[in-house]
Amino acid sequence: MDKKWKVVALWVLPITIVILITWQILGSSTNTQVNQTNTSNPSRNAPVAKISYGRFLDYVKAGRVTSVDIYEGGRNAIVESVDPEIDNRIQRLRVDLPGLAPELVSSLKDEGISFDIHPPKTAPAGVGILGNLLFPIILIGGLILLSRRSNSMPGGPGQAMQFGKTKARFAMEAETGVKFDDVAGVNEAKQDLEEVVTFLKQPERFTSVGAQIPRGVLLVGPPGTGKTLLAKAIAGEAGVPFFSLSGSEFVEMFVGVGASRVRDLFKRAKENSPCLIFIDEIDAVGRQRGAGIGGGNDEREQTLNQLLTEMDGFEGNSGIIIIAATNRPDVLDSALMRPGRFDRQVTVDAPDISGRLSILKVHSRNKKLEKDLTLESIARRTPGFTGADLANLLNEAAILTARRRKNQIGLSEIDDAVDRIIAGMEGTPLVDGRSKRLIAYHEVGHALIGSLVKDHDPVQKVTVIPRGQAQGLTWFSPDDDQSLISRAQLKARIMGALGGRAAEDIIFGREEVTTGAGGDVQMVASMARQMVTRFGMSSLGPVSLEGDSQEVFVGRSLMNTSDISDGISKQIDEQVRSIVKKCYQETLELVEKNRSAMDKLVEILIEKETMDGDEFCKILSQYTTIPEKDRFIPVLPDAK
Repeated sequence: MDKKWKVVALWVLPITIVILITWQILGSSTNTQVNQTNTSNPSRNAPVAKISYGRFLDYVKAGRVTSVDIYEGGRNAIVESVDPEIDNRIQRLRVDLPGLAPELVSSLKDEGISFDIHPPKTAPAGVGILGNLLFPIILIGGLILLSRRSNSMPGGPGQAMQFGKTKARFAMEAETGVKFDDVAGVNEAKQDLEEVVTFLKQPERFTSVGAQIPRGVLLVGPPGTGKTLLAKAIAGEAGVPFFSLSGSEFVEMFVGVGASRVRDLFKRAKENSPCLIFIDEIDAVGRQRGAGIGGGNDEREQTLNQLLTEMDGFEGNSGIIIIAATNRPDVLDSALMRPGRFDRQVTVDAPDISGRLSILKVHSRNKKLEKDLTLESIARRTPGFTGADLANLLNEAAILTARRRKNQIGLSEIDDAVDRIIAGMEGTPLVDGRSKRLIAYHEVGHALIGSLVKDHDPVQKVTVIPRGQAQGLTWFSPDDDQSLISRAQLKARIMGALGGRAAEDIIFGREEVTTGAGGDVQMVASMARQMVTRFGMSSLGPVSLEGDSQEVFVGRSLMNTSDISDGISKQIDEQVRSIVKKCYQETLELVEKNRSAMDKLVEILIEKETMDGDEFCKILSQYTTIPEKDRFIPVLPDAK
C-alpha cells in the first residue's frame, strides 16, 4: 500500500469506527424509549394514534383512560383508553405533555388511573465524554493529515506552519561533467574566468603574494549565450561541487523564508568548501532597494540584505566562489556591485562569425551533414544567433531531414530551419490573384531597393510564401557582424524598408496602398528618430536628446526620465519627417526608373514563389547596372 494511503487509513478508520459506535449507542437509547411499551401485551403492537393534550384531559375526566406510560421526563406519554362507540375496544394513543405537572399526577390518582413514569435512558458516561471530544479529535486529525501531505509537496501550504525552517531548493552536483572545451564562442569570457578556476584548484598561488581572488563574478549577456553552461564549466574544470538555483526560488510570500534559504545555502556551501555557487536570474532578488511600492520591508529586500551579509562574511581563503547571471545588470542594487561582492563583470555576448563557427562544431558532432554543406556557410548565414539559437537551428534541420526521409542534412534543410526560427512556420501560398500580385510587387520592391542602393545589405531570398504573420518575406544577409553602422547604412535601410510601400504606390496608385507596410513604417520611424535623438545624425547637431525612455519608481511617485522641452520635441519631429520624406522620394524615383525590371521579376516570382538572391540579381542586371557593394568577408579557420 502507498505510504500516503497508509497514513490516511491510520487516522480515518479509527475515527469512522468511533462515530459508528457512538451513533449506534445514542440511537438505540432513543429507540428504546419509543418502543418500550411493546413488552407486556400483544395488543400493544397496534398502531399508535396521536391526540391533543386537551382531549387527553377530557378522556381522563370521562373515565375512558385505563393506563398512562409517561416518558422523557413528562414530555410525552402512551395512553390506553376505552372507545365506547366500538364495543369498548382499547385504543393506544400518543400525547405530548407540557411536563410532569403535579396537577396531572393528582388527577390520575383521583380517577384511579394506573400510570407509570419511565426515567430517560442515558448513554454511559464514557460515551458522553467521547461524544464531546469527537469533533476536536476529527479536526486535529484532519489538520495533521493536511500538514503531512503539504510538507511532501515542494512549496505546499503545509510549509506555512514552519516557514522559518524552509530549506532552499538548490541543486548540488559533485561533478558537472562540463569542461571549457564544451563551451564555444565565448573565448574572451573564458579567459577572464580561467583565474577563478586556478584559484579553486591552487589558491596558494594567489595567497602567497597577497592577492585576493574576486569573491563574486557577474555574467552579463542576453538569453541563450551560455552563461549557465559557462558556470558549470568553471566547476567542472576545477573539480569542485556546484550549487545552482534561480533567484526567484529565494522569495516566497512569507517574510523570512528567503533569508532562511540564503543562510541554508551558504551553510551547505561552507561544509563543502571549496565549491562554486551559481545564482541564475539574480535580478529577481537583487533589484535596487527602495524602488518598489512596499518600501524596504518586503520579503525580497530582506532576502537581498541576507545575501549581502553572507557574501561579505567570508574569510579571505574560504574557497567559495559565487557566480551570478543576469540580462538586466542596470536594475541590480549598487551594494551587490561593490568590491568584495560581485566586483567583476564578465560580458557573455552573442558570438561573432568565428564564435558561431566554433559553436556549430560543438553541436554538429552527432549530426550528419552533406559534403557540399560547410559549417562556415551556416555561420555566415546566421548573424545575431546565440549559442542556444544555433543548437536549435541544427536540431530543427535534423527534424526536417528525418521528415523528408533523408540521411544527411543539406543546405535546403538549413535554409528552411533558419526561416522557421526567424519568421515562423511556413503557410499555404495564396492562389493566383490580385492579392498575390500585390504581395509580389511589395516584396520585389524591398529586394529591388536593397540591390540598387550601394550601402544596403545584399539580397538573400525573396518569397511570397506566408510565414507567421507575414504574407511574404525578403531576406538580406550582412557579410559581417555590424557593431558600428554608418549614416549611409541607416539611410539605405530606411529606403529598403520603404521599397514595398513605394512599389504599391507606383504600381497600384496612392489610394490602393495596403496595410502590409505597417511594420515597415514603424521600423522606419524608429530608425529615423534614433538618427536624430541618439546618434546626432541630423541638422540639430551631434547631441543626444533622448535617453532610454524608461519609467522608474522614486519613492511612491512615478518619474519620467525624458526632460525634452516642447520646442526641441517639435524640431525632432520635423527632422524625422524630413529624413523619411527625402528617403521615400529617392525610393519612388528608383522604383519608377526600374519599372520594367520590376514587372519581369514579379512575373517570375509569382510563378516560382521563391527566388534566391543570386537569381534575383542576375535578372535585375539585364535591365540596369547593380552597384558593387563593399563587402568584407572575414577569413575563418577550417571548419572541418
